[in-house]
Amino acid sequence: METMFKTQDKREGKVAKAIEEQTSKLPSDVFLWASIGAMTAAAILQIARQKHMSLFIGQWAAPFLLFGLYNKLVKQRGHDSMDKE
Repeated sequence: METMFKTQDKREGKVAKAIEEQTSKLPSDVFLWASIGAMTAAAILQIARQKHMSLFIGQWAAPFLLFGLYNKLVKQRGHDSMDKE
């Protein structure tokens, strides 16, 4: 059963490859500043007593950081190693 998993084709799909090519062009700081901006906007909205909008905007911080992490991994690891061979 182990040999079955080793021989499977594990290349990236066309859509994932296209997304990685575009997002790898962005500096990692973009996602960090977007996250900080979302937290700042949420704090301002909280002070302005707009609780629902504050919670909505505040939830954007974590996905921005995850996008930044994905972006960093793509830059460091590159595309699928099988495509480079």
